[in-house]
Formats: sequence, structure tokens, C-alpha cells
Amino acid sequence: MSDTHNDTHDGTGGGMGTGTDSGTRGGTSYDVVVIGGGAGGLNAALVLARARRRVAVVDAGQPRNAPSPHMHSFLSRDGASPLAVLEIGRAEVERYGAVLLDGRVEQVEAAAAGGYHVRLDGGAVLDARHVVLATGLRDHLPDIPGLRALWGGDVLFCPYCHGYEVRDRPLVVLGVHPFSVGQALLIRQWSPDVTYVDHGQGLAEEERERLAARGVRVVEGPVAGLSARDGALRAVELADGREVPCAAVFLFPVMTPNDAAFDGLGCEKDERGWLVTDRAGRTSRPGLWAVGNAVDSRAQAVTAAAWARPPPSRSTTTSSTRRASGTSPGTAPAASSRPSRPPRSGGRAGHRGGGARTDPGGGPVRARRRFSRRRRARSAPGGRVHASARPGGRTG
Repeated sequence: MSDTHNDTHDGTGGGMGTGTDSGTRGGTSYDVVVIGGGAGGLNAALVLARARRRVAVVDAGQPRNAPSPHMHSFLSRDGASPLAVLEIGRAEVERYGAVLLDGRVEQVEAAAAGGYHVRLDGGAVLDARHVVLATGLRDHLPDIPGLRALWGGDVLFCPYCHGYEVRDRPLVVLGVHPFSVGQALLIRQWSPDVTYVDHGQGLAEEERERLAARGVRVVEGPVAGLSARDGALRAVELADGREVPCAAVFLFPVMTPNDAAFDGLGCEKDERGWLVTDRAGRTSRPGLWAVGNAVDSRAQAVTAAAWARPPPSRSTTTSSTRRASGTSPGTAPAASSRPSRPPRSGGRAGHRGGGARTDPGGGPVRARRRFSRRRRARSAPGGRVHASARPGGRTG
């Protein structure tokens, strides 16, 4: 297997105070060091710089989506070059005084006096009170001749990112991952001409039935390579000499997080070996944060950027933080390293069993659902919603 780089690139102690100018101007001490200059890292830096924090972004310049000529499903930037979008983002971040550094972080270490030392590959050391890991993930591609040269062009992973551009054309899905059958079933949405090549892995009878039900053809046998002409994919070549002509190939790569910078700091990981965070990006160690593909392989660029939002207020922070702790880079330190639990709500919107569970927007999930039910109950076909069923009591 081989690997590619990431969606962002290649860490901090107690909570921040409320001052607006922490750190020494022109020095190497920062409120927050963001590791990775992709969508997630740059947007985190933008939010923090606008909050008048002293911020540095360290970026190795190897974004995961660099091989793709265009990015999609990013509102206002659909169809733009990924690298051009990052250049715009860097300029916006610098406008608010954040420092952009080219380089790679080798390790984040806990400082004896609190906070963290961020060691760069050139020997420089940055001191930070908080560190945001936004280093993305690594795609490990199968060792198939001709595949890497077409990766990001005619060899693709995400149909939501690139499926529309190859709609209604002959497509092949390679059976190189446990999720490959599901990927083929999904890609059938974009084209009626989809072939699943099992790459010698075989199929269970249930999988065959599901593929047949969706009209996906199955070709069995190991893949010998991808054939291209003038830089464009022509066909998938099988070991026995057969060819499957196609306009694009989809595959599901093996993905691993780029989180080595946090090694040795004791951050909790899940059963797959990925960092555990709460919805605001807190890891289990105070002052260390992680966002985007470094913690969620499903996050698109727009999702990674949306991650960098102010965390919920203490009144809505709950035990659903999955045991992660620490304080927000934009808030004063909490009295305890444990996330605070809100008081129990009373009345009809009360949440049995403790504090209200929150959704990514910070609002109580069950309370919102009850609100929706009340709104529907008080609405008449063609009529207006009762004032008490609208936020703020407004009618419309």
C-alpha cells in the first residue's frame, strides 16, 4: 500500500485568560498554535484571530485535495481550485494578524510551567497555551500500476465531491476495501453504467443480490493495472487480459489520521485508534484540540471549516463530550478540567436523566424536537403558526 497526504497538515495547557494580547508580539509565544493550514486549520485561526488571540498556523503545504483540479460542495467556492481557496484563506487569516509559518511540526510536548512546546522540523520551538491539530488524514492507495498517476483526476473516492462531473458515464468501483460494495451501491445514483470489479476478493451471496438489485454489474478477477491514453483513463485491465472500459474509477482507500504530533501526550483514542473529541474539538487533555479529517474521515472541506466555531456556552455543554475536557481557546478557564453539566430543565422540555443533550449548533436536541411537535400541532393547513410556537413569540 502507498500513501498520499492530507486535507490539512502537519500542539496546550491551562485555559486562557480574558486579555486581548497574550504572548509577546514578534516572539514565539502564542495563545494558540494551529497545526495544519487546510480548511479546518485556517478557519480555526480566522475565528481565533478575530477574537484577538495571538495565533500561529504551521503548515507543511501538502493538502490532501491538492491532486484534484476542482473542489465541490463548498458553498460560494464550488468548482474552484483547492489551492486557490487556501490562498484566499491564508490572506484572510493574515488580515487579522495571525502568523503563517511554513514547516512541519515534529512533536508537541507539555511544558513544565504549563502550556505546550511545539517543535518544528527546522529546530524552531513555539510556545503555546492551546494547540489545534488540523493535520487531516492519509489515504493509503492500493498498489495497482497506473492508479496513483490518476488519483484525484480519473481515480476518485468521494462521489459527493466528484460524482456529478462523471454522471451518466461508465464507472468502475474497485473492490479493495470492506466498504467497497456499499460505495458501488451509492455511486449507482450518479450513473446507470456501474461495474464492480472485485479485485479477486470475492463476494458474499447477499452482496451479489444487493448489487444486482441496483443494476451494478460484477466482474471477478484481480486488477493488473489501469490503462490511460494522453493522461486520461481508458480502462481497467484484469490479470487475465480482459479490459473494462470506463471514464472513471472509484475506490475506498484505507485512511489513517495524521495525529503523530500528539503522540505521548495521553490523549484518549477510540477503538480504531482515532483521537476522541467532543463536538467543539476538545481532546481528553486540556488545551489540546483536534478538528476536521484528523478526527473524522467523513468530513469534507466545508465540514472541516465549519468545525472551527465557538464552542457551546457552559449552559449547554454536557456529558456528551465523551469524557473530553479542557477549556475553549476563546473562553476563560473553567474551575474544573471536567466539562460542566447544565442544570436540569423543568417543565415539558425537561430532559430525563440530567442535562439536555446538545446538537452541533449547541441547542438542546430533545427540546428542539418537542418545539417542532408543538409547532406542527398548532399549525393549521394554510394558516399561521401560533405565536407561542415560534422563537420569540413572533408570527409569520
